[in-house]
Amino acid sequence: MTYVKSLVCRSCFEEYPIEPLNVCEMCFGPLEITYDYESIRKNISRESIEAGPFSVWRYDAFLPVSRENAVDIGTGFTPLTKAENLGSRLGLNNLYIKNDSVNPTFSFKDRPVTVTATKALEFGFDVLACVSTGNLMGSVAAHGAKAGMKTIVFFPENLEQSKQVSASIYGPVMVAVDGNYDQVNRLGSELADNRNWAFVNINMRPFYAEGSKTLGYEIAEQLGWKSPDNCIVPAASGELYTKIWKGLKEFSDVGLINQPSTKMFLAQPQGCSPIVSAYIADQKIVPPVIPDTLAKSLAIGNPASGPFALETISETNGAAVATPEEEIVAGIELLAETEGIFTETAGGVVVSSLKKLAENGDIGPDEVTIIFITGNGLKTQEVVTGGVKLVKTGPTFSEFEDLIGSEANF
Repeated sequence: MTYVKSLVCRSCFEEYPIEPLNVCEMCFGPLEITYDYESIRKNISRESIEAGPFSVWRYDAFLPVSRENAVDIGTGFTPLTKAENLGSRLGLNNLYIKNDSVNPTFSFKDRPVTVTATKALEFGFDVLACVSTGNLMGSVAAHGAKAGMKTIVFFPENLEQSKQVSASIYGPVMVAVDGNYDQVNRLGSELADNRNWAFVNINMRPFYAEGSKTLGYEIAEQLGWKSPDNCIVPAASGELYTKIWKGLKEFSDVGLINQPSTKMFLAQPQGCSPIVSAYIADQKIVPPVIPDTLAKSLAIGNPASGPFALETISETNGAAVATPEEEIVAGIELLAETEGIFTETAGGVVVSSLKKLAENGDIGPDEVTIIFITGNGLKTQEVVTGGVKLVKTGPTFSEFEDLIGSEANF
């Protein structure tokens, strides 16, 4: 059973039926799904959620499709671990890591894609497609394979080789485009208008966006049915950032948690930080930029949800932070060396932003703070291979002893 009511424009509030639409005909604003929250409040409880599967589908009352026919590869309910070592390093006593790098295709993108692939089948599509900066195309390819759909993925040709390999293994049609993400996205939009394909992040975007809310639900449940004091979220389009906040608010609206007072912090790399720049300039619109960043998964110069991300910053008394490019790898290394988690470049941006916020006193030492690690470092090994340091020795005990001199020197 679903509790979906309609699609509604986020700008002018015009309503539309539940169809594969993503743009308002009246004002060209983005569409979002609305729900019958009163019915959810009456029928859904903490206990009913806890009795559900250990995946995003335990929250299907808040999603546009139900779990019965889900294209499910086991996404969600990822670890929320206390980061005692990293917290100690930064002077934070209640720091937690939401580690979404352990999802089936090693990124948070499995959350929106499992929802979208399920809805695409429900609509009768037989082709699943996407425009991607890397993680999304791997997830689309995997879910397309699971669903028995033909899958086509479009991406900038300069994408990390490891991300291309991790998508190609599932057998999609791989289309490398000579251009940046925003140029690829324009091509995808034209194709979505002229082909009967389910582009997960274009004509299916309202359904796609809903999957990311489950991160908000999970952290609230894993914290004992309460919201954190701070969230630090990486941003490309800004959609994930806004949807985590939406998830917390929805849980509050139906009485599952108290009214959240969470401060939402948004993190971008300096080489592609249009939302941060707009925040600093106190603008309500986000002027586009040309991406030039090591963090290719965040390299969206014209973020679709940028204005709504700015609204979330304001609503939550949060802030937006840009990480210098030279600090991204340092953030990756810091997380690995303290907590044993290998993250990709987006995680390096988050950890470096956390460090800056802690040093500036923007986060209290005893406040419950969650950083979101959205992708696995195995997908971007190229950025850290220069840091490999070797100690070479012969195969005998004496050769090793001669090398180190004594245990104290090793």
